[in-house]
Amino acid sequence: MSTTPPEQPSTPPGAGYDRPNVNFNLSALPVTPGNAELVVYILATIVIAIIALAADQVDSGAFVTAFTALTFAYLISRGIAKASRVLEQ
Repeated sequence: MSTTPPEQPSTPPGAGYDRPNVNFNLSALPVTPGNAELVVYILATIVIAIIALAADQVDSGAFVTAFTALTFAYLISRGIAKASRVLEQ
């Protein structure tokens, strides 16, 4: 009786393919353009525009006021989001 173990394959399973074994570091990927606040801002502007066109109570002045308030709120939210990412030295 022989105690020699059987021969092992020279290449590991799955290594015979022609593509490299790449591990992705998802935290190192660049940030995708856009953000959730921008989507909400655009949707809210579209909704207000539709209401301004459809309703008699909302005229162009009310639309401009609502658009200005939305723009102000959006810019403040982006400023707060960016300020929270500043590293203290």
